[in-house]
Amino acid sequence: MTIRWEVFLDQVQERGEYDTPEEAERCARVVLALLGAHLVGDVRARLAARLPETLALVLLNPLQAAEPLSPERFVRATAAWIEGATEATALWDIGAVLSTVADAADDQLMEQVLLQLPPGYDVLFGRPDAVRRP
Repeated sequence: MTIRWEVFLDQVQERGEYDTPEEAERCARVVLALLGAHLVGDVRARLAARLPETLALVLLNPLQAAEPLSPERFVRATAAWIEGATEATALWDIGAVLSTVADAADDQLMEQVLLQLPPGYDVLFGRPDAVRRP
């Protein structure tokens, strides 16, 4: 089921403690663009189907990453794309967005998402130990 735009932004705004929905949207766009660069195929499409249309398009149409970013590099990249952000504030932004994304997805889809990402992303989604790697 697709989460409505207002509900998604309200959750991100609350979790990120942003003053305005515009701040929440700005962070969501950056984080989802970076995430989309690391997901492929049916998993990316199924995750996008859970998001509001505008944000689904951000997830589906990213620039492709040359190589997978470790969670630490994902945080640094997010900080570089959000004006005035530090790594600490970027980590906060990522948590607000990705925990909302995780809540919009079911457990099976989240496991498939996490299997496409380098180890450690489970923490960024607010789901430590959500996937067991062999």
